[in-house]
Amino acid sequence: MRKHLSPRSRMHSNSRVKPRLLVVTAGILCCSLWGAHGQSDNSEALSSKVQHLTDAMTATQAALEKSQRELEELRAQLSSLRQQIADFHAVESAASSASELSAAVDQIREQQSIQETQIATHEQAKVETESKYPLKLSGLVLLNGFVNTTQVDDPVAPTIVIPGSGSTGASLRQTVLGFDARGPRFFNAQTLADLRTDFYGSGSNSGGLYSYAGGLLRFRTAHAALDWQHTQAFFSLDRTILAPNTPNSLTAVAVPALAWSGNLWSWNPQLGLTHDMPLSGSSRMRVQGALINSLDPPQIYTATTAVPQGFTRPGTSQMSRWPGIESRVALLNGAEGSGLQIGVGGVYIPHRTQGGTKFSSWAGTADYQVPLPGRAEFSGGAYYGRALGSLGGGAYKDYVFSYSPIAGYAFRALDAMGGWAQLTERASQRLEFNAAFGTDQVPGSQLRPFAGDAASYYLNQARNRTYTANVIYRPSAYLMFSTEYRHIQSSPVFEYTMTGDVIGIATGYRF
Repeated sequence: MRKHLSPRSRMHSNSRVKPRLLVVTAGILCCSLWGAHGQSDNSEALSSKVQHLTDAMTATQAALEKSQRELEELRAQLSSLRQQIADFHAVESAASSASELSAAVDQIREQQSIQETQIATHEQAKVETESKYPLKLSGLVLLNGFVNTTQVDDPVAPTIVIPGSGSTGASLRQTVLGFDARGPRFFNAQTLADLRTDFYGSGSNSGGLYSYAGGLLRFRTAHAALDWQHTQAFFSLDRTILAPNTPNSLTAVAVPALAWSGNLWSWNPQLGLTHDMPLSGSSRMRVQGALINSLDPPQIYTATTAVPQGFTRPGTSQMSRWPGIESRVALLNGAEGSGLQIGVGGVYIPHRTQGGTKFSSWAGTADYQVPLPGRAEFSGGAYYGRALGSLGGGAYKDYVFSYSPIAGYAFRALDAMGGWAQLTERASQRLEFNAAFGTDQVPGSQLRPFAGDAASYYLNQARNRTYTANVIYRPSAYLMFSTEYRHIQSSPVFEYTMTGDVIGIATGYRF
């Protein structure tokens, strides 16, 4: 049942509600005021933190800008230091290469001088000839002095040692005179010719061996050739094609260095052909062949038959009525005369003596020229065969013989072996050092039954060795000086080995 209040009761109730509303309203206002006060404090703290962060960022930015400036300064200093180091190295490099530049300048000046001289030579009048083609005169004026500690076979150009006292002297007889000619083209080939003479026509066994003229002028070598690009047809009086190399010497010109000590040097008439087959790069294979008429070695026996006055006795090769043959195959690389060269060859020459005995000269040969580091070069040759006196080996003889009423006639062609080697060091274009050794021998067992009296030095000679060293200095392209030491060991078959020293000096002018 619903209870109804009286108006007074309702008024009393309303009077109690108003104070509660006031209290609630006041609480709400206080809470609002408190919340507003808290928010104000938080805003101030946030603003303070933002300000602190801003200040820190500003300080960091300033520190970064300062570090950037310091880094730029360090980079500038490093760049300056690098430039100083580069300048220092440049100065040091320039100082270290000053001597090389000076040497290069001297070399250029020398080459320029040579070219100017050559130009002047071409501009001057040529030697007049019957043909329109030029002829060039050339030669070597050579003065050589010598000191021989013991007696030798030839004081100026010694090859063996013999018993006796030494000698000292000087000579101009090794002076060489030459002619060089270039002619017309023939079958699309250039024609060439040259001739060399000297003043060593003494007729001695060592120096005038291949020139029997009694005068002073001696015929040395001669060449004539048809020269194509890869082929040459020639005839010549020169060393055989088997021995293209020769030791370097300015004191041994009339008779080449190491002659009769392993160097097959003799000058013989030849008719031949040379052909080069190109390989890869600058390499080529050279094939050579020739006919040869060998001249006789030194005479070791007195002639058994008289020769009418005005007549010349033929050589044993000529009396056979057949020419000899020789051939060589070689591998070459680089420039002619200065690159790698390795060759092998062979020769066969028939002979017949005045008494009608037939024999043959034959040999197998090897030659080499090997460039080494530091402007050095190693060169030489070797041989083995029989009856090689006519080629400049075989202990000066091709054969030996004997005759007795009891044993009758005995003949023996002698085996021969030998070779030489040379080491060359070219310190510069002007200065050259050479050291060489050569040996030549025949078997003592073959020679001993035929040996003669003690005066027959060439007949009794079984072995000959020579050691040599020299220095050649060329202050210009035409002037040259040299000093040389030579040690010779000669071994006769029945005697002890004889030794001797040769000291030589030479001054030459080439024109």
